[in-house]
Amino acid sequence: MGAFDDLDFKRRKYMPVFPRASGKPTVCIEGYPSEDDEPMAATWFHGEQIVTFSDQLKRYFEDNPLVYIGIDTFVYYREGDVTKFVAPDIYIVFGVDKFPGRRSFYTWAEGAVPAVVFEFLSDSTAAHDRGKKVRQYLLDVGVQEYFIHQPEGDKPPEFRGWRRSPSGAIEEIVPDAQDGLFSRTLNLWLRWEDQPDKVRLLRPYLPDETPISTAKEMKQELEATKVLAEAEAQRRQQAEAAAREEAQRRRQAESELERLRAELAALRRNESE
Repeated sequence: MGAFDDLDFKRRKYMPVFPRASGKPTVCIEGYPSEDDEPMAATWFHGEQIVTFSDQLKRYFEDNPLVYIGIDTFVYYREGDVTKFVAPDIYIVFGVDKFPGRRSFYTWAEGAVPAVVFEFLSDSTAAHDRGKKVRQYLLDVGVQEYFIHQPEGDKPPEFRGWRRSPSGAIEEIVPDAQDGLFSRTLNLWLRWEDQPDKVRLLRPYLPDETPISTAKEMKQELEATKVLAEAEAQRRQQAEAAAREEAQRRRQAESELERLRAELAALRRNESE
């Protein structure tokens, strides 16, 4: 059995539970800009991390119709004030319809705020991501957890997370011995690993340490499964052919034995006469 074969069963076991939000899906609201002049990804490393990680999260939550995952879109968090917005690299909202896609996310219209936000560091955003945005996301927007990660492998690792305590204070999430952070909100471990192409990828794991695969890994596993299935089919065909040959030899041997017995019987009859 492959590492990801039982993911569907475990996903049902570990999936977070949350109520439906009070609002309704809102694609856009007139007067609130939904784009700017900034590129989606600041660097190639940044882009690879966003694409890979968002794909993992989307496939993990694909069967839950009340999980919306946004990628580099505006999140407006105060009705009537177009200056009160953030644009996270990736954010996850619980309790709202997965579809339709939104040009921007409006917290008051949807009746929900992002539960978890991820920012991937670049030279132009790092200071802001690890500074002002901590309070902005956790206190102003009201997210439950906020994580930052350095995806560029040639730079020192930096993976940190913060959450709001029950009293409303900001507390930094303490890493484990392998520098992983546990997201209580997502009920997932988050760990990074360096790749040969110099991308330091952040990866989600289930609480029992089962990894959530990347699209590339799933393709490789499907290909490996196909190769094994073809090899097994060929082995079975060869075994069936060998069995048919053995049965044919046995029938020939039995026929030859019957012939010899008949000749022997005829010889004995002739002798007796």
